[in-house]
This record gives sequence, structure tokens and C-alpha cells, in this order.
Amino acid sequence: MAYFAFAYIACLLAALAAWVTHVVVCIKSASYLFLIAGAVLPPVGVIHGWGVWLGVW
Repeated sequence: MAYFAFAYIACLLAALAAWVTHVVVCIKSASYLFLIAGAVLPPVGVIHGWGVWLGVW
């Protein structure tokens, strides 16, 4: 049972870190509309953050 709690917390932290990456990249590149889209719809920001990590965007 503790393993599932750890996995859940790890996924939440990874999503939060990806969202923060999205915010930083959007601010640095002055993509303010995309920044707002990622703030209103967090999955957009998380997927963008993962894409930045993997070099897709």
C-alpha cells in the first residue's frame, strides 16, 4: 500500500515540475497566451513541460 502512495506522490511531483518548466519556458520566450492556456488548462502545461524535457519542443 505504501508503494502506491509513493508512486502517486512521485507522479504528482513530476507533473508539478513539468508545469513549472512550462511556466519558465513561456516566460522566457514571451509566449504569454500559451502561458495563460497552460495555467487555465494544467494538462496543456504538463504535456508542454514534458515535451521541453524530451526535446520535442
